Amino acid sequence: MHTWPVQDAKARFSEFLDACIANGPQVVTRRGTEAAVLVPIEEWRRLQASARPSLKQLLLADTARTDTLVPERGKAKRRQVLALR
Repeated sequence: MHTWPVQDAKARFSEFLDACIANGPQVVTRRGTEAAVLVPIEEWRRLQASARPSLKQLLLADTARTDTLVPERGKAKRRQVLALR
């Protein structure tokens, strides 16, 4: 991966983008510290797809994910029911 200072990346953006497409991810630094990465769109889409499971994977999973479906009750109390007369 090639590293670009932010000033160079801004001043030579077309070259920066071409390098990303031709050579893969390019790192941008600010004051010597890595700040961002420019990646080709194909790689970005691949990373996005692998970051979250598909609906099919969720449905076929061995473990249920019900822990996030039911919110905690908290400190709420039940209402009193009045008896019918």
